[in-house]
Amino acid sequence: MHDRRDRRDLPVGTASPAALDHHETALWHLVSFYGDPIAAFDATIAADPGWGLARVAKAVFLLTLTEPAMLPQAHELLAQAEPLMRSAPAHERGHFEAAQAAAAGRWREACARWDALLHAQPRDLLALTAAHLFDFYRGDARNLRQCVARVLPEWPIDDPLQPYVLGMHAFGLEECNLYPQAEAAGREALARDPRGPWAIHAVAHVMEMQGRFDDGAAWLADDRTGGSAGWADNGLAVHLWWHLALFHLEALDSTSALALFDARISGAASSVNLQWLDGAALLWRLQLLGVDVGARWHALAGAWADPVAHAGHYAFNDVHALLALLGSGDHARAAALVEASANHARDDNLAMTNEVGLPLMRGLMAYASGDAAGACRLLYPLRTVAHHFGGSHAQRDLIDQTLLAAAAASNTALGRALLNERRLAKPATPLTDHWAGRIGSQRAP
Repeated sequence: MHDRRDRRDLPVGTASPAALDHHETALWHLVSFYGDPIAAFDATIAADPGWGLARVAKAVFLLTLTEPAMLPQAHELLAQAEPLMRSAPAHERGHFEAAQAAAAGRWREACARWDALLHAQPRDLLALTAAHLFDFYRGDARNLRQCVARVLPEWPIDDPLQPYVLGMHAFGLEECNLYPQAEAAGREALARDPRGPWAIHAVAHVMEMQGRFDDGAAWLADDRTGGSAGWADNGLAVHLWWHLALFHLEALDSTSALALFDARISGAASSVNLQWLDGAALLWRLQLLGVDVGARWHALAGAWADPVAHAGHYAFNDVHALLALLGSGDHARAAALVEASANHARDDNLAMTNEVGLPLMRGLMAYASGDAAGACRLLYPLRTVAHHFGGSHAQRDLIDQTLLAAAAASNTALGRALLNERRLAKPATPLTDHWAGRIGSQRAP
Protein backbone atom coordinates (compact mmCIF):
# COMPACT_ATOMS: atom_id res chain seq x y z
CA MET A 1 0.00 0.00 0.00
CA HIS A 2 1.52 3.29 -1.13
CA ASP A 3 0.33 6.46 0.58
CA ARG A 4 3.34 8.68 -0.05
CA ARG A 5 2.52 11.81 -2.05
CA ASP A 6 4.38 14.63 -3.74
CA ARG A 7 3.49 18.30 -3.43
CA ARG A 8 0.74 17.93 -6.06
CA ASP A 9 -0.76 14.96 -4.25
CA LEU A 10 0.46 12.38 -6.76
CA PRO A 11 1.30 8.93 -5.36
CA VAL A 12 5.06 8.40 -5.40
CA GLY A 13 7.33 5.43 -4.84
CA THR A 14 9.94 7.27 -2.79
CA ALA A 15 10.14 8.33 0.81
CA SER A 16 13.15 10.57 0.17
CA PRO A 17 12.44 14.29 0.57
CA ALA A 18 15.65 15.05 -1.32
CA ALA A 19 14.56 12.90 -4.28
CA LEU A 20 11.19 14.65 -4.37
CA ASP A 21 12.87 18.07 -4.27
CA HIS A 22 15.19 17.15 -7.13
CA HIS A 23 12.25 15.72 -9.09
CA GLU A 24 10.33 18.96 -8.67
CA THR A 25 13.36 20.86 -9.93
CA ALA A 26 13.57 18.53 -12.93
CA LEU A 27 9.88 19.15 -13.72
CA TRP A 28 10.52 22.89 -13.59
CA HIS A 29 13.39 22.50 -16.07
CA LEU A 30 11.23 20.28 -18.27
CA VAL A 31 8.26 22.63 -18.51
CA SER A 32 10.17 25.92 -18.54
CA PHE A 33 13.12 24.98 -20.80
CA TYR A 34 15.46 26.74 -18.35
CA GLY A 35 18.57 25.08 -16.93
CA ASP A 36 19.75 21.50 -17.26
CA PRO A 37 17.07 18.85 -16.68
CA ILE A 38 19.61 16.04 -17.05
CA ALA A 39 21.50 17.21 -13.95
CA ALA A 40 18.26 17.37 -11.97
CA PHE A 41 17.16 13.91 -13.14
CA ASP A 42 20.56 12.50 -12.21
CA ALA A 43 20.36 14.13 -8.79
CA THR A 44 16.93 12.55 -8.30
CA ILE A 45 18.28 9.11 -9.17
CA ALA A 46 21.25 9.58 -6.85
CA ALA A 47 19.02 10.67 -3.97
CA ASP A 48 16.94 7.46 -4.25
CA PRO A 49 18.38 4.85 -6.62
CA GLY A 50 15.42 2.61 -5.90
CA TRP A 51 12.81 5.05 -7.19
CA GLY A 52 11.95 3.77 -10.65
CA LEU A 53 10.08 6.88 -11.77
CA ALA A 54 13.28 8.91 -11.57
CA ARG A 55 14.79 6.83 -14.38
CA VAL A 56 11.52 6.78 -16.32
CA ALA A 57 11.28 10.57 -16.16
CA LYS A 58 14.80 10.99 -17.50
CA ALA A 59 14.05 8.56 -20.31
CA VAL A 60 10.91 10.49 -21.22
CA PHE A 61 12.87 13.72 -21.41
CA LEU A 62 15.40 12.13 -23.76
CA LEU A 63 12.59 10.78 -25.93
CA THR A 64 10.99 14.22 -26.23
CA LEU A 65 14.14 15.48 -27.97
CA THR A 66 13.38 13.18 -30.97
CA GLU A 67 17.09 12.36 -31.19
CA PRO A 68 17.80 8.87 -32.58
CA ALA A 69 21.25 8.91 -30.98
CA MET A 70 19.64 9.19 -27.55
CA LEU A 71 17.36 6.19 -27.97
CA PRO A 72 19.87 3.66 -26.58
CA GLN A 73 20.23 5.68 -23.39
CA ALA A 74 16.46 5.93 -23.02
CA HIS A 75 16.09 2.17 -23.51
CA GLU A 76 18.81 1.51 -20.92
CA LEU A 77 17.08 3.74 -18.37
CA LEU A 78 13.80 1.91 -18.91
CA ALA A 79 15.57 -1.44 -18.57
CA GLN A 80 17.02 -0.27 -15.24
CA ALA A 81 13.60 0.94 -14.12
CA GLU A 82 11.70 -2.24 -15.02
CA PRO A 83 12.52 -4.31 -11.90
CA LEU A 84 11.90 -1.27 -9.71
CA MET A 85 8.38 -0.83 -11.09
CA ARG A 86 7.15 -4.07 -9.54
CA SER A 87 6.73 -2.37 -6.17
CA ALA A 88 5.84 1.06 -7.57
CA PRO A 89 2.43 2.72 -7.26
CA ALA A 90 0.06 1.89 -10.11
CA HIS A 91 0.27 5.48 -11.38
CA GLU A 92 4.04 5.23 -11.76
CA ARG A 93 3.71 1.88 -13.52
CA GLY A 94 1.45 3.68 -15.96
CA HIS A 95 4.27 6.15 -16.64
CA PHE A 96 6.62 3.26 -17.30
CA GLU A 97 4.22 1.71 -19.81
CA ALA A 98 3.73 5.04 -21.58
CA ALA A 99 7.49 5.56 -21.81
CA GLN A 100 7.95 2.05 -23.17
CA ALA A 101 5.43 2.78 -25.92
CA ALA A 102 7.14 6.08 -26.80
CA ALA A 103 10.56 4.43 -26.90
CA ALA A 104 9.19 1.76 -29.24
CA GLY A 105 7.87 4.43 -31.62
CA ARG A 106 4.23 3.93 -30.65
CA TRP A 107 3.67 7.62 -29.97
CA ARG A 108 -0.11 7.52 -30.32
CA GLU A 109 -0.34 4.78 -27.70
CA ALA A 110 2.02 6.67 -25.39
CA CYS A 111 -0.15 9.79 -25.62
CA ALA A 112 -3.26 7.77 -24.85
CA ARG A 113 -1.57 6.30 -21.77
CA TRP A 114 -0.39 9.72 -20.53
CA ASP A 115 -3.88 11.07 -21.13
CA ALA A 116 -5.37 8.29 -19.02
CA LEU A 117 -2.94 9.12 -16.22
CA LEU A 118 -4.08 12.74 -16.39
CA HIS A 119 -7.72 11.73 -15.98
CA ALA A 120 -6.85 10.38 -12.54
CA GLN A 121 -4.15 12.94 -11.68
CA PRO A 122 -4.69 16.17 -13.64
CA ARG A 123 -1.69 17.84 -12.00
CA ASP A 124 0.76 15.24 -13.23
CA LEU A 125 3.19 17.57 -14.99
CA LEU A 126 5.40 14.81 -16.37
CA ALA A 127 2.45 13.19 -18.14
CA LEU A 128 1.11 16.54 -19.35
CA THR A 129 4.40 17.79 -20.76
CA ALA A 130 5.17 14.49 -22.50
CA ALA A 131 1.67 14.22 -23.98
CA HIS A 132 1.79 17.85 -25.15
CA LEU A 133 5.09 17.42 -26.97
CA PHE A 134 4.18 14.13 -28.59
CA ASP A 135 0.76 15.47 -29.61
CA PHE A 136 2.72 18.21 -31.36
CA TYR A 137 5.11 15.77 -33.00
CA ARG A 138 2.14 13.71 -34.22
CA GLY A 139 0.36 16.77 -35.61
CA ASP A 140 -2.67 16.29 -33.33
CA ALA A 141 -3.64 19.95 -32.95
CA ARG A 142 -7.03 19.08 -31.48
CA ASN A 143 -5.52 17.15 -28.58
CA LEU A 144 -2.68 19.65 -28.26
CA ARG A 145 -5.38 22.00 -27.05
CA GLN A 146 -7.85 19.65 -25.41
CA CYS A 147 -5.43 17.56 -23.38
CA VAL A 148 -4.33 20.72 -21.57
CA ALA A 149 -7.89 22.05 -21.38
CA ARG A 150 -9.01 18.89 -19.61
CA VAL A 151 -6.62 19.52 -16.72
CA LEU A 152 -6.07 23.30 -16.58
CA PRO A 153 -9.05 24.06 -14.29
CA GLU A 154 -7.59 21.62 -11.74
CA TRP A 155 -4.40 23.69 -11.42
CA PRO A 156 -4.69 26.37 -8.70
CA ILE A 157 -3.33 29.78 -9.64
CA ASP A 158 -0.96 29.74 -6.68
CA ASP A 159 0.92 26.72 -8.06
CA PRO A 160 4.20 28.24 -9.35
CA LEU A 161 4.09 26.08 -12.47
CA GLN A 162 0.47 26.90 -13.37
CA PRO A 163 1.51 29.75 -15.74
CA TYR A 164 3.56 27.27 -17.75
CA VAL A 165 0.53 25.00 -18.13
CA LEU A 166 -1.47 28.03 -19.25
CA GLY A 167 1.26 28.78 -21.80
CA MET A 168 0.91 25.26 -23.16
CA HIS A 169 -2.83 25.84 -23.47
CA ALA A 170 -2.13 29.06 -25.39
CA PHE A 171 -0.09 27.17 -27.97
CA GLY A 172 -2.82 24.55 -28.40
CA LEU A 173 -5.37 27.31 -28.94
CA GLU A 174 -3.16 28.90 -31.59
CA GLU A 175 -2.67 25.65 -33.49
CA CYS A 176 -6.46 25.26 -33.52
CA ASN A 177 -6.72 28.73 -35.14
CA LEU A 178 -8.27 30.28 -32.04
CA TYR A 179 -6.02 33.29 -32.27
CA PRO A 180 -7.65 35.85 -29.94
CA GLN A 181 -8.06 33.24 -27.21
CA ALA A 182 -4.48 32.06 -27.68
CA GLU A 183 -3.04 35.55 -27.39
CA ALA A 184 -5.14 36.29 -24.30
CA ALA A 185 -4.05 33.05 -22.61
CA GLY A 186 -0.40 33.67 -23.46
CA ARG A 187 -0.47 37.21 -22.12
CA GLU A 188 -2.25 36.06 -18.96
CA ALA A 189 0.38 33.37 -18.38
CA LEU A 190 3.17 35.92 -18.73
CA ALA A 191 1.43 38.35 -16.41
CA ARG A 192 1.67 35.62 -13.75
CA ASP A 193 5.23 34.62 -14.60
CA PRO A 194 7.17 36.58 -17.26
CA ARG A 195 9.72 33.76 -17.64
CA GLY A 196 7.46 31.44 -19.64
CA PRO A 197 8.94 30.91 -23.13
CA TRP A 198 6.07 28.62 -24.17
CA ALA A 199 3.64 31.51 -23.67
CA ILE A 200 5.99 33.93 -25.45
CA HIS A 201 6.19 31.38 -28.25
CA ALA A 202 2.39 30.99 -28.48
CA VAL A 203 1.82 34.74 -28.84
CA ALA A 204 4.58 34.94 -31.45
CA HIS A 205 2.77 32.20 -33.40
CA VAL A 206 -0.46 34.20 -33.28
CA MET A 207 1.30 37.24 -34.70
CA GLU A 208 2.94 35.11 -37.40
CA MET A 209 -0.39 33.64 -38.48
CA GLN A 210 -2.06 37.06 -38.52
CA GLY A 211 0.70 38.69 -40.57
CA ARG A 212 1.59 41.06 -37.71
CA PHE A 213 5.31 41.04 -38.45
CA ASP A 214 6.05 44.43 -36.85
CA ASP A 215 4.13 43.44 -33.71
CA GLY A 216 5.94 40.10 -33.66
CA ALA A 217 9.40 41.60 -33.91
CA ALA A 218 8.57 44.10 -31.17
CA TRP A 219 7.04 41.35 -29.01
CA LEU A 220 10.13 39.19 -29.07
CA ALA A 221 12.46 42.15 -28.56
CA ASP A 222 10.42 43.34 -25.57
CA ASP A 223 10.46 39.93 -23.94
CA ARG A 224 14.17 39.58 -24.47
CA THR A 225 15.03 42.88 -22.78
CA GLY A 226 12.00 43.50 -20.61
CA GLY A 227 13.55 43.22 -17.17
CA SER A 228 12.31 39.74 -16.24
CA ALA A 229 14.36 36.63 -16.84
CA GLY A 230 14.50 36.88 -20.64
CA TRP A 231 14.41 34.00 -23.07
CA ALA A 232 17.81 34.41 -24.71
CA ASP A 233 19.43 31.77 -22.46
CA ASN A 234 16.49 29.40 -22.62
CA GLY A 235 16.31 25.99 -24.28
CA LEU A 236 13.66 27.36 -26.64
CA ALA A 237 15.83 30.36 -27.59
CA VAL A 238 16.99 29.08 -31.00
CA HIS A 239 13.39 28.51 -32.01
CA LEU A 240 12.34 31.96 -30.80
CA TRP A 241 15.23 33.55 -32.73
CA TRP A 242 13.91 31.63 -35.74
CA HIS A 243 10.50 33.19 -35.20
CA LEU A 244 12.10 36.62 -35.07
CA ALA A 245 13.86 35.82 -38.35
CA LEU A 246 10.48 34.89 -39.88
CA PHE A 247 9.11 38.29 -38.91
CA HIS A 248 12.09 39.87 -40.68
CA LEU A 249 11.42 37.74 -43.75
CA GLU A 250 7.77 38.77 -43.77
CA ALA A 251 9.07 42.33 -44.05
CA LEU A 252 11.55 41.21 -46.76
CA ASP A 253 14.45 42.12 -44.49
CA SER A 254 16.71 39.24 -45.47
CA THR A 255 19.80 41.00 -44.10
CA SER A 256 18.44 40.89 -40.54
CA ALA A 257 17.27 37.31 -40.97
CA LEU A 258 20.72 36.21 -42.11
CA ALA A 259 22.34 38.08 -39.24
CA LEU A 260 20.14 36.17 -36.80
CA PHE A 261 21.08 32.90 -38.45
CA ASP A 262 24.77 33.66 -38.08
CA ALA A 263 24.63 35.00 -34.53
CA ARG A 264 21.86 32.99 -32.87
CA ILE A 265 20.88 29.89 -34.85
CA SER A 266 23.94 28.39 -36.52
CA GLY A 267 27.15 26.89 -35.17
CA ALA A 268 27.43 26.16 -31.46
CA ALA A 269 23.94 27.56 -30.80
CA SER A 270 22.41 24.40 -32.28
CA SER A 271 23.24 20.86 -31.24
CA VAL A 272 20.11 18.73 -31.79
CA ASN A 273 17.65 18.05 -34.61
CA LEU A 274 15.02 20.38 -33.17
CA GLN A 275 17.52 23.26 -33.54
CA TRP A 276 19.20 22.26 -36.80
CA LEU A 277 15.84 22.04 -38.51
CA ASP A 278 15.12 25.68 -37.68
CA GLY A 279 18.35 26.67 -39.41
CA ALA A 280 17.50 24.57 -42.47
CA ALA A 281 13.97 25.97 -42.67
CA LEU A 282 15.29 29.54 -42.49
CA LEU A 283 17.97 29.08 -45.15
CA TRP A 284 15.48 27.36 -47.46
CA ARG A 285 13.04 30.27 -47.18
CA LEU A 286 15.85 32.72 -47.89
CA GLN A 287 16.95 30.72 -50.91
CA LEU A 288 13.38 30.66 -52.23
CA LEU A 289 13.52 34.46 -52.18
CA GLY A 290 16.66 34.42 -54.26
CA VAL A 291 19.01 35.28 -51.41
CA ASP A 292 22.57 33.94 -51.73
CA VAL A 293 23.32 32.28 -48.39
CA GLY A 294 26.89 31.43 -49.34
CA ALA A 295 28.59 28.55 -47.53
CA ARG A 296 26.04 28.41 -44.73
CA TRP A 297 24.36 25.33 -46.22
CA HIS A 298 27.61 23.39 -46.18
CA ALA A 299 28.30 24.28 -42.56
CA LEU A 300 24.79 23.26 -41.51
CA ALA A 301 24.88 19.98 -43.41
CA GLY A 302 28.28 19.24 -41.89
CA ALA A 303 27.03 19.90 -38.37
CA TRP A 304 24.01 17.57 -38.72
CA ALA A 305 24.56 14.28 -36.94
CA ASP A 306 24.70 11.84 -39.89
CA PRO A 307 21.10 12.24 -41.08
CA VAL A 308 21.27 9.26 -43.43
CA ALA A 309 22.30 6.84 -40.67
CA HIS A 310 19.60 8.18 -38.37
CA ALA A 311 16.80 8.42 -40.94
CA GLY A 312 13.49 6.76 -40.19
CA HIS A 313 13.05 7.89 -36.60
CA TYR A 314 10.87 10.94 -37.28
CA ALA A 315 9.77 12.07 -40.74
CA PHE A 316 9.62 15.76 -39.82
CA ASN A 317 13.31 15.75 -38.90
CA ASP A 318 14.21 13.77 -42.01
CA VAL A 319 12.55 16.35 -44.26
CA HIS A 320 14.56 19.17 -42.74
CA ALA A 321 17.80 17.20 -42.92
CA LEU A 322 17.02 16.76 -46.61
CA LEU A 323 16.82 20.55 -46.99
CA ALA A 324 20.35 20.87 -45.63
CA LEU A 325 21.68 18.26 -48.05
CA LEU A 326 19.87 19.77 -51.03
CA GLY A 327 20.97 23.27 -50.08
CA SER A 328 24.59 22.15 -49.88
CA GLY A 329 24.28 20.51 -53.31
CA ASP A 330 24.78 16.98 -52.01
CA HIS A 331 22.04 15.37 -54.08
CA ALA A 332 23.55 11.90 -53.76
CA ARG A 333 23.26 11.92 -49.97
CA ALA A 334 19.83 13.50 -50.28
CA ALA A 335 18.68 10.54 -52.38
CA ALA A 336 20.27 8.17 -49.86
CA LEU A 337 18.38 9.94 -47.06
CA VAL A 338 15.06 9.47 -48.85
CA GLU A 339 15.79 5.78 -49.35
CA ALA A 340 16.89 5.30 -45.73
CA SER A 341 13.81 7.11 -44.45
CA ALA A 342 11.59 4.80 -46.50
CA ASN A 343 13.43 1.65 -45.42
CA HIS A 344 13.86 2.35 -41.70
CA ALA A 345 10.58 3.99 -40.68
CA ARG A 346 8.63 1.91 -38.18
CA ASP A 347 5.43 2.06 -36.12
CA ASP A 348 3.74 5.49 -36.02
CA ASN A 349 6.54 7.12 -38.00
CA LEU A 350 5.95 4.67 -40.84
CA ALA A 351 2.52 6.18 -41.45
CA MET A 352 3.89 9.73 -41.16
CA THR A 353 6.70 8.90 -43.58
CA ASN A 354 4.50 7.22 -46.18
CA GLU A 355 1.70 9.77 -46.11
CA VAL A 356 3.71 12.99 -45.83
CA GLY A 357 7.46 12.57 -45.42
CA LEU A 358 8.34 10.69 -48.61
CA PRO A 359 6.13 12.61 -51.05
CA LEU A 360 7.27 15.87 -49.48
CA MET A 361 10.93 14.92 -49.81
CA ARG A 362 10.38 13.92 -53.43
CA GLY A 363 8.66 17.23 -54.13
CA LEU A 364 11.50 19.17 -52.54
CA MET A 365 14.03 17.17 -54.56
CA ALA A 366 12.10 17.95 -57.73
CA TYR A 367 12.21 21.65 -56.94
CA ALA A 368 15.92 21.55 -56.11
CA SER A 369 16.66 19.78 -59.40
CA GLY A 370 14.85 22.45 -61.42
CA ASP A 371 11.63 20.52 -62.04
CA ALA A 372 9.20 23.20 -60.91
CA ALA A 373 6.18 21.57 -62.55
CA GLY A 374 6.97 18.27 -60.86
CA ALA A 375 7.35 20.05 -57.53
CA CYS A 376 3.89 21.60 -57.92
CA ARG A 377 2.38 18.23 -58.81
CA LEU A 378 3.92 16.51 -55.77
CA LEU A 379 3.58 19.25 -53.16
CA TYR A 380 0.10 20.63 -53.76
CA PRO A 381 -1.84 17.50 -52.61
CA LEU A 382 0.17 17.41 -49.38
CA ARG A 383 -1.29 20.64 -48.06
CA THR A 384 -4.38 18.86 -46.70
CA VAL A 385 -2.47 16.12 -44.88
CA ALA A 386 0.88 17.71 -44.00
CA HIS A 387 -0.17 18.25 -40.38
CA HIS A 388 -0.15 14.48 -39.93
CA PHE A 389 3.63 14.52 -39.63
CA GLY A 390 3.77 17.20 -36.97
CA GLY A 391 5.14 20.69 -36.73
CA SER A 392 3.22 23.93 -36.50
CA HIS A 393 1.30 25.98 -39.06
CA ALA A 394 4.29 28.31 -39.25
CA GLN A 395 6.75 25.49 -39.85
CA ARG A 396 4.61 23.79 -42.49
CA ASP A 397 4.26 27.10 -44.35
CA LEU A 398 7.57 26.08 -45.92
CA ILE A 399 5.51 23.82 -48.19
CA ASP A 400 3.37 26.71 -49.40
CA GLN A 401 6.35 28.98 -49.90
CA THR A 402 8.09 26.30 -51.95
CA LEU A 403 4.89 25.89 -53.97
CA LEU A 404 4.75 29.64 -54.59
CA ALA A 405 8.32 29.59 -55.87
CA ALA A 406 7.61 26.55 -58.06
CA ALA A 407 4.38 28.11 -59.34
CA ALA A 408 6.20 31.32 -60.22
CA ALA A 409 8.32 29.23 -62.57
CA SER A 410 5.74 26.86 -63.99
CA ASN A 411 2.08 27.28 -63.01
CA THR A 412 0.76 30.81 -62.70
CA ALA A 413 -2.83 29.65 -62.18
CA LEU A 414 -1.87 27.62 -59.10
CA GLY A 415 0.24 30.48 -57.80
CA ARG A 416 -2.62 32.95 -58.08
CA ALA A 417 -4.95 30.53 -56.31
CA LEU A 418 -2.47 30.16 -53.45
CA LEU A 419 -2.08 33.93 -53.23
CA ASN A 420 -5.86 34.38 -53.08
CA GLU A 421 -6.00 31.96 -50.18
CA ARG A 422 -3.08 33.66 -48.42
CA ARG A 423 -4.55 37.16 -48.78
CA LEU A 424 -7.82 36.09 -47.20
CA ALA A 425 -6.01 34.40 -44.29
CA LYS A 426 -4.06 37.49 -43.23
CA PRO A 427 -3.34 41.04 -44.38
CA ALA A 428 -0.99 41.50 -47.28
CA THR A 429 2.65 41.69 -46.22
CA PRO A 430 5.79 42.57 -48.18
CA LEU A 431 6.48 38.83 -48.48
CA THR A 432 3.05 38.17 -50.01
CA ASP A 433 3.53 41.13 -52.34
CA HIS A 434 6.88 39.66 -53.38
CA TRP A 435 5.26 36.41 -54.44
CA ALA A 436 2.44 38.29 -56.16
CA GLY A 437 5.01 40.19 -58.17
CA ARG A 438 6.87 37.05 -59.22
CA ILE A 439 3.74 35.11 -60.08
CA GLY A 440 1.98 38.03 -61.76
CA SER A 441 4.96 38.64 -63.98
CA GLN A 442 4.69 35.19 -65.52
CA ARG A 443 2.54 34.42 -68.51
CA ALA A 444 -0.49 32.25 -67.87
CA PRO A 445 -0.10 28.67 -69.15
